[in-house]
Amino acid sequence: MEAAVAKPMIKVAALCGSLRKASYHRGLINSAIQICNESIPGMKIEFINIEHLPFMNEDLEVNGTYPPVVEAFRQKILEADSVLFASPEYNYSVTAPLKNAIDWASRPQNVWADKPAATISTGGNAGGSRSQYHLRQIGVYIDLHFINKPEFSLNAYQKPMKFDADGNLIDLESKEKLKEVLLSLKKFTHRLQDGK
Repeated sequence: MEAAVAKPMIKVAALCGSLRKASYHRGLINSAIQICNESIPGMKIEFINIEHLPFMNEDLEVNGTYPPVVEAFRQKILEADSVLFASPEYNYSVTAPLKNAIDWASRPQNVWADKPAATISTGGNAGGSRSQYHLRQIGVYIDLHFINKPEFSLNAYQKPMKFDADGNLIDLESKEKLKEVLLSLKKFTHRLQDGK
């Protein structure tokens, strides 16, 4: 009987649509990183900062190249096996910083193409679910493949409190649901890689 071949490490690029230092969405990403490090072998999440990206402007493209900070960002996405979006909801949609990052990485060569992705959010009653739906629509055009289940949209203000004053996720049930999302993303990523 042949020994099982070990799967390669999955590298996940995590993007946060909020730039606020104590953002609950950044707290979701921090929690996801911790969950992976502690209980999901074979998967590593790296937070990719988008706050220094200039506004997308074709005038900044010179001879097929982009500003150094944009090139570095695009390279991080290109090297990732999959993507985790923490997507706040602003006016029923994704945030301007997140849309800006998406647009930069979709310029030729589109570095999002054929990558598996998951989206998580938190907020008021709807938990940011409308931003997730809009993000999925954007993903259709840029060839991102989102997992469908489980969904994760957390009401941050329902008692007991889900986050502490520094934006850290402290609710154990929510952490377990977040882990289920990550496991689904890992499984889907392997499935797409095996199909290539």
